[in-house]
Amino acid sequence: MSSIQPVNELVEAASRPFEDARAMPPSVYTRSDFLDREIETIFSKEWICVGRSNGLANPGDYLTYELAGQPIVVLRDKEGQLRAFSNVCLHRMSTLLEGAGNTRAIVCPYHAWTYGLDGRLRGAPFMTQTTGFCKEDYALPSIRCEEWLGWIYVTLDNERESVATALRPLESMIAQYEMENYVECFRETHVWDTNWKVLAENFMESYHLPVCHAATVGGHSKLDEMECPPGLAAFNYHWITKEASLAIGNAHPSNTRLEGRWRKTTALLAIYPSHLVTLTPGYFWYLSLHPKGTGRVAMVFGGGLSPEFMADPRAEEYVATLKTLLDEVNVEDRGCTEKVFKGLSADTAKAGHLSYLERPIYDFMQYIAERTSGLDRSFALAAE
Repeated sequence: MSSIQPVNELVEAASRPFEDARAMPPSVYTRSDFLDREIETIFSKEWICVGRSNGLANPGDYLTYELAGQPIVVLRDKEGQLRAFSNVCLHRMSTLLEGAGNTRAIVCPYHAWTYGLDGRLRGAPFMTQTTGFCKEDYALPSIRCEEWLGWIYVTLDNERESVATALRPLESMIAQYEMENYVECFRETHVWDTNWKVLAENFMESYHLPVCHAATVGGHSKLDEMECPPGLAAFNYHWITKEASLAIGNAHPSNTRLEGRWRKTTALLAIYPSHLVTLTPGYFWYLSLHPKGTGRVAMVFGGGLSPEFMADPRAEEYVATLKTLLDEVNVEDRGCTEKVFKGLSADTAKAGHLSYLERPIYDFMQYIAERTSGLDRSFALAAE
């Protein structure tokens, strides 16, 4: 199969009007050369979410991330600023920090070269007799890092417009929630055996909820209550307004910010390429995805509560309830999405028509086609 065949198949699918839309063809999920194109045109260019800023609350708090093959560390410096650096030592190129935690300095595990929280080299054992060595010449390369409504984003592209500019339309749409004040209570990393787009699409649509999540949230998911408007350039979204099964799913009695239907409305947000957020009046949870191969996806998974529920005497109980539920939901989603990838790899796999409840998947397809093939998606954005 030609390396351009997945691109051509994707463009053909993305060129259909929504009324006759089909899912993306199997080749864009299973072909390694198409994944290479995604890394080059999407993940090495776009803003990628790595977590919530309150998760790095104190000087020295850090987390690590691998973005398009580049090891990165994001930390809170001594002045309280969020910063991101290359997580590679400037001596013999070992990676530096691992996982997440708190540190007073960045110490290389190979030869103990030590960098401050500002990225500058502070110490290098047994280097004073080396001709030409000057400690002041060494500083870890900076990586662009921005905070938006409490989220931390990084990008390798120094020319990319700011997160706030790209997401200004979304910010105005969800302003009443004041998402910036929600508190992350847990953050984990996982790897699932599916394609990153399969998992992203699974989050974007609620069509699967009554079946895939029959044992958890499915019974509370009324498809006729879903609103799936056309997406915008940098994101897609849909709304669910209902009486939540959990107390934290609706607004806390002390919440005076949300009025009327907004006290019972959940926003499901897909911020391109791979930041997926469920935002309710009382809690939030999210995924941030990065491919590890055509059939493996690294996932940052986290969640927490609105400030009113964090201030409630039962906050600890609410967090435990939320985490238990989401762990069960993730087990269900993992099973469903891994089955989809297995099916995509079959010789008989063929994309079928999309439901009107899968409008976000159509918009996501337009985005992927634009980034990987240069498709002009203005017809889809302007069609509604």
